Parts: sequence; structure tokens; C-alpha cells
Amino acid sequence: MGYESDLTRFIRDFLKKNPQVVEQQKKNRATWWDKPQDLETASDHAKSRVPQPGYVYFPSPSPVVDDSGIEGNSASTPSSPT
Repeated sequence: MGYESDLTRFIRDFLKKNPQVVEQQKKNRATWWDKPQDLETASDHAKSRVPQPGYVYFPSPSPVVDDSGIEGNSASTPSSPT
């Protein structure tokens, strides 16, 4: 037999001494993961998804309309001197 890590040996020995753990794992997995899926609901969720912007930690610049009626954005419109 090849190399076996300490962790692998520990888990193997633990499961030998506590066989009920395997059944408990299966039961708990069924609680959270093994659920029937509704494809129609999943499709509706996928269709209603809103794309996430590239940089979520800072709001996108809002459009700004200057005096001439030209639309720009606040990030590219230089401020006028005071």
C-alpha cells in the first residue's frame, strides 16, 4: 500500500469507531441537497436575473445634462472653475 496521510488515517479510524456518522451524514445531506427540482421555477429564476455591473462597490456615474442639452456622465464631465 502507498502513502497514507495522518488525516486519512484519522478519518478512517474515526469512522471505524463511529459507524453511525456515515448514516448521519447521508441523512443530513438529504435534508439540504437531495431535493426535487422544479424546472419551470428554475427557468423563471434564470430569466429574471439582472446582470451584475463590472464594479459593484462603487455606483455607476449618472447621466448629466449640461446647459446645452448634451448628455454626458458625471465621471467624464469636467467641473467648471469656481
